[in-house]
Amino acid sequence: MACPCCPIAFYHNFHRGILYKKRFSKSDNKLRHRTATIAHIQLIIGILLYLKSPIVSYFFNNKTESSTNWDPTFYGVVHISLMILAIVTITIGSAKAKRQNQDLDKFKTMLLWYSVGLMIILIAIPWPFSPLANRPLIRPF
Repeated sequence: MACPCCPIAFYHNFHRGILYKKRFSKSDNKLRHRTATIAHIQLIIGILLYLKSPIVSYFFNNKTESSTNWDPTFYGVVHISLMILAIVTITIGSAKAKRQNQDLDKFKTMLLWYSVGLMIILIAIPWPFSPLANRPLIRPF
């Protein structure tokens, strides 16, 4: 993710808005918009890196061999698909929240859709402990 404090900020802010029945202010709307914008920028950067990745090009050049090895398949199909799905989820949540009439509904909509998007992003990250991809936390070059 581009900004690690963005998910924390939106979760805290939207949860607090629901708990205390806050008014949906301009700063809440800016946070909604900025979170979606940062997610879109991150997706564009990710797609550019995806197109240049040697693992992905190996996957597309050797599809039969890649089917037996899970790592190229994860990066070639699963990772990019889940990341696109996460950004679509965040975008839908942002658009739905923008069209809500009541402030509480805006907070609930954003908290639900943005949290689902964040969960998908966390699943798609190739963590060192993930069964989906074997990747060290720090690479020894």
